Amino acid sequence: MTGSGEATGSGGWRGWRAATQAALYGASGEGTTATPGVTGAANVAGVTGVMRPTGATGATGATGGTGSGGSAQGFYRRPEGPAGHFRTSVHASPLFAEAVARLLCRVDEALGHPESLDFVDMAAGRGELVAAVLAALPAGVLSRTRAYAVEIADRPEGLAHRIEWLREPPSAVTGLLFANEWLDNVPVEVAEVDSAGVARLVLVRQDGTERLGEPVSGADADWLGRWWPPGGEEGLRAEIGLPRDLAWASAVACVGRGLAVAVDYAHTADARPPYGTLTGFRDGRETAPVPDGSCDITAHVALDACAEAGARTAALTHAPHPLPGSPGHSATGTHSGSRTITGLGTRPGARLLTQRAALRALGLTGTRPPLALASTDPAAYVRALVNAGAAGELTAPGGLGDFGWLVQPVGIPDPLAP
Repeated sequence: MTGSGEATGSGGWRGWRAATQAALYGASGEGTTATPGVTGAANVAGVTGVMRPTGATGATGATGGTGSGGSAQGFYRRPEGPAGHFRTSVHASPLFAEAVARLLCRVDEALGHPESLDFVDMAAGRGELVAAVLAALPAGVLSRTRAYAVEIADRPEGLAHRIEWLREPPSAVTGLLFANEWLDNVPVEVAEVDSAGVARLVLVRQDGTERLGEPVSGADADWLGRWWPPGGEEGLRAEIGLPRDLAWASAVACVGRGLAVAVDYAHTADARPPYGTLTGFRDGRETAPVPDGSCDITAHVALDACAEAGARTAALTHAPHPLPGSPGHSATGTHSGSRTITGLGTRPGARLLTQRAALRALGLTGTRPPLALASTDPAAYVRALVNAGAAGELTAPGGLGDFGWLVQPVGIPDPLAP
């Protein structure tokens, strides 16, 4: 790769953010946002400024075309949906949706059992999670629950009529907003350090060819300096997560009272990957990211940066709510893999947990049933053994269990606190 300084959009070269936006969500033009739930680039709460390809060349400006197997409508509008290309916790086991349903019940209790309880599924795919959560709710909670699926694709046939299908989350949510593997698909710019030690934007063509562009500047440079200083060694990379901070702050702003949760593969400031994480997924296999609409393009999320952005938003309308057993909200409890986010001061208690810790707090342990059950009730033993295996996959180290959960209470205590 060689440095160019060439302006984004010239000669078919674009920054990764614009290229990914068109490839995943359709060629909607530079400066516009088709990502579900993202309301724009305006300041949100003081913040300035998607598991988942080979194709043909020929993209120009912001319009783009399609490569082999690509789609002018965008990868996420394709009829097979995300489940045709990768598997999330939602698809791994119904136990995941059951755990989310239990979390919604805890939020309901913290809210005092309101007359109407909202459940918002961000980046809902084909509605698998929201439908399964409704199916798992107790009758008394289900009767009061309003369900929303936020997704850019068209409403799938056969989805329950009670589920409202939206392009943006509703405002003044009272309940639980849940974003499973949404933020990793909010497009971001990629920066790479050149031979002079300068961090430059990486430009890309529709066939995946890359070159270096202009130095990172403005709000992007500020974000890098604060959250992911790439260092001075040539070839080091970073993904500039500012759009994700804005997206998450915008989502949290939709919650009047309740809880906002983001679940994704993530990293924090103490362990940033030196060469970034940008990759592609197609037909269940990881592949090189090529922005032609034929594959998913994703990068891990700097959830600590998102947490600070969301906490600022929550602090605008609600005073800090202390965690149980502490005079402030600095206590982290005893869940393994749980911690508060440093630098949040007295803002409402945003926390990062591993999925393993979060699901265990919701009663999903993966413990094998006692062998004696095989003698007294063989069918129950087999069912329990199957569930233990599924729970083990959802909480496995090195797999889904290492996903990050960003938990942001808004006007209520943390429902996952011990």
